[in-house]
Amino acid sequence: MDIDVLGTLEVREQGVSVTPTAPKPRQVLALLALHADHVVPVATLTEELWGSEPPRSARPTLQTYILQLRELIGAALEQGGEPQRNAKDILMTVPGGYLLKTRDGTSDVREFDRLAGAGYRSMDSEDYREAAARLREALALWSGPALGDIQAGLHLEPQVKRLEESRLCALDQRIEADLRLGRHRELLAELTVIVSRYPTHESLCSQYMLALYRSGRRGEALNAYQRLRTTLVQTLGLEPSSALAKLQRAILVSGPIGAPAPAAGPGSGSGLAGTPAGLGLTRTA
Repeated sequence: MDIDVLGTLEVREQGVSVTPTAPKPRQVLALLALHADHVVPVATLTEELWGSEPPRSARPTLQTYILQLRELIGAALEQGGEPQRNAKDILMTVPGGYLLKTRDGTSDVREFDRLAGAGYRSMDSEDYREAAARLREALALWSGPALGDIQAGLHLEPQVKRLEESRLCALDQRIEADLRLGRHRELLAELTVIVSRYPTHESLCSQYMLALYRSGRRGEALNAYQRLRTTLVQTLGLEPSSALAKLQRAILVSGPIGAPAPAAGPGSGSGLAGTPAGLGLTRTA
């Protein structure tokens, strides 16, 4: 069984889609797919569908949804030429719940975790070219917001948030790897969109500031800091972190690209803790 959740939900058996069209069965399949090869308790499925106060008919209704999913799986098995297996071998009833078996199938979440993990390890070993490549592969698995076509309930909603946070972390690290490889000009268009989407994300803002500065756009880099500061103060009542403020000051005193670099004072240097790729305020435009 092949499972895709990094975008719209798509579950296939023998290459045939078993994704239902009705919202509630889709919701059940989404939760089973996210926990593929692990038991999902009946209570968890019930809470996902109806919250903390399910109707008296919840259990038989859930069984009806499971039956509908098995009918789709059974049809896919027949179409795929595997009559020796039946749907109950794939969507199993186990003590206390249900289990969706993938056997040797694929999962885009598992592949994302594998590639992102390889990228993080490459970052740790300072192999930025390999890190950027692996993280770019991981992010390419996403076709949109996780389970973007599913109405998430009590249990799916935190899972969707977790996946989106994982995506954002991978994106942050891939941009950092690209900055360390000197790809600041190539990043500008992408970062312009990203910082608009995440207006309070300090790490992404610092990356944007660095890319702008290294591209000879010092004034715009300082403006990006001011926009972030205004948003943080107005929406959260917070000032930017000390690391981001230090980056802003460094850009202020550095002068335009091509100008003589300021004399190094105590504690100065090319790196800045908490900012991607360090300060990197070099004269390589």
